[in-house]
Formats: sequence, structure tokens, C-alpha cells
Amino acid sequence: MGVSGCGKSTIGRKLAVELGLGFTDADEFHSPASIAKMRAGIALNDADRDPWLRAIKGAIDERRDTGHVFACSALKARDRELLGAGDPQVRFVYLKGDANLIGQRLSQRVDHFFNPVLLSSQFEALEEPRDALTVDIAQTPEALVSDIATALRR
Repeated sequence: MGVSGCGKSTIGRKLAVELGLGFTDADEFHSPASIAKMRAGIALNDADRDPWLRAIKGAIDERRDTGHVFACSALKARDRELLGAGDPQVRFVYLKGDANLIGQRLSQRVDHFFNPVLLSSQFEALEEPRDALTVDIAQTPEALVSDIATALRR
């Protein structure tokens, strides 16, 4: 979890391979209307996010017995609650980074609907989790995956 550009998809895919699990990017669950809003630089509101989060929760529940890695912003505590915070089978990993680093990464990203002008709104919406595994995204993807996998295996 984390703001757009923090590496959720990259780290999530690599972590899934490391753990021998499937991977799903929550971007797959966005409605065409939400994608159009983000592409236009319009931040999503809770009404936009609710059906998206419920769809992700359904996918989490479907994969409960097999284990799975999901990449999802889950910026607010209420988002994480809906997705399963407090459930011992659901773990959140917070990919934490500063706005400068993430802004640089977003400026280099191609073929993604998220408009980089929305980064500040993501940081405004972010409620940092207290109960997630928090990692510093300044590390290499390989180091992050190794640290996360080790912590999750404990």
C-alpha cells in the first residue's frame, strides 16, 4: 500500500514470485469513469473509491485460502478496515517514501492513467498505518522484496 508511484506494482509482482503466490494490481478494479477522472487530474473521492474497494475485498476473500499479493493504495484507515485490517490473514505493507522521490518516479512512468499532478492529493489523503510493515522505498526493489518476505515469513 502507498501513494501512486511508490512501487506497489513492481514490488508486489516481485514479492508474489518470491513467496510463490499470485499477484493482482488493484488498478484492474477501477471503473472507466474513475480512470478518466485520474487521467484528467481529478482526484477520486470516497464515493468513487467505495465500489473499487468492495471489488478488491471480494477478490481478497476469494483468494483467502491460497494466499495472494495485492497492490492497492489503501491510503485511508477506513480503506484498510474495509479490506481486512485486523484479520490475521490480511497483512499490509506500507511502501513509504518522500514526495520528491515519488515525483521523480512518476515523471519517468509511461502508459499509466494516473496523472502526476494528483500526487499531492494522494499525500493529503494518506493516513499512515500504525499496524503495517513499513519499508523505505529508497532501497532497491530486490532489497525491499527480501526485507518484506523475511518479515512476512516470521
